Amino acid sequence: MDCFVAALLAMTALLVSSPARADLKICNRMSYVVEAAIGIEDKTATATRGWFRIDPATCRVVAQGNITADRILLHARSLPVYGASPAPQNGTDNLCVASKDFVIAGRQCRGGQTAAAFTEIKPSTGEDGHQIAYLAEGAEYDDEQARLAAIQRLLVIAGYDAAPIDGVDGPKTQNALAAFLKARGLNTDAVQAPNFFETMIAAVEKPSATGLTWCNDTQYRVMASIATDDGKTVTSRGWYRIEPGKCLHPDVTGQPRRIYSFAEAVDADGRTIKINSRPVNWGGTTMLCTRETQFEFTEQGDCGGRGLNASGYERVEIGAGAGKTLRFGMP
Repeated sequence: MDCFVAALLAMTALLVSSPARADLKICNRMSYVVEAAIGIEDKTATATRGWFRIDPATCRVVAQGNITADRILLHARSLPVYGASPAPQNGTDNLCVASKDFVIAGRQCRGGQTAAAFTEIKPSTGEDGHQIAYLAEGAEYDDEQARLAAIQRLLVIAGYDAAPIDGVDGPKTQNALAAFLKARGLNTDAVQAPNFFETMIAAVEKPSATGLTWCNDTQYRVMASIATDDGKTVTSRGWYRIEPGKCLHPDVTGQPRRIYSFAEAVDADGRTIKINSRPVNWGGTTMLCTRETQFEFTEQGDCGGRGLNASGYERVEIGAGAGKTLRFGMP
């Protein structure tokens, strides 16, 4: 019996069908498009399954049938387009996931699998009789607010002035949205289309006529960081995940005097790719603070003494109203 079949049977064993079937649904009330994974744990078996893409203000069935397991766990991640956004879900149970769709039995991670933090959830019973768990953020949006905040967030990343991201409609948001639709040749009905977030994300992943765009021309995943200098403070922020063959337009707020960039190629376990013992990265001579996990630093002195890394950033020259595309290729 191969591993996939064994894993699938382990997952199925923890679900039982009945005439009054109560499916498990995850509902997204965040301003991010997320991918979710669930863990089912019983005294005799543990299994994980993912990824389930869930747009803002929508729900998705992640398990069919009444769940009889002792514990249900959840892990969620935002799409790479959001860069250094906070992880939607974390926890203390480490279970296995894979980069693509997966079903995994057990807690022992194998090749191509990594451990991720899962949080136990206690679903409630909805009006339709199904079990529901919600993904939410500090703003505590309702569905309508979450959808609008998610549109605002992608507009800002795409270079349109829709800030602040607050889920509140107004002339600024409407003007930014109208400009986006016009630039893409879309009519106003497109906003209500089921695939509108896919349309927005595809637009963000293309090189932009303004601001900075990173494009990954390698076969590896690239993790990138941006730094801005407003004349008083240099802020470094990372990491933005750029998949092979994809581009990303990082969000740059305000009008910084200078912009800097650093990026490196990593393997499936997040380790830096090396060729002939030399790391594959793209940067320059301006040393700024970073760390292996997500970060945002405004203090750049004594990186090593503070337990941080120091990486060499490249200064990016971008004129007012102009755009700059950095393409990451193999050396």
